[in-house]
Amino acid sequence: MEVLVKTRKVGGSIMALLPKNAVEELDIRGNELIKLEVKKLKKDFFGKLKGIGRFSAEDELSTHD
Repeated sequence: MEVLVKTRKVGGSIMALLPKNAVEELDIRGNELIKLEVKKLKKDFFGKLKGIGRFSAEDELSTHD
């Protein structure tokens, strides 16, 4: 099972909470030892600049002599 969770700082540690559906599906209980695979995701900026519009000829850099 693969789930995405957001981390948060608690004291000097970083905490990641497991979603309820993952806990129920895997039948995880308190004080159990589990194995996690941790990967940091790359940020996706696709669609962040929706109102910028298309580039025009004036927007292009001119060549330097």
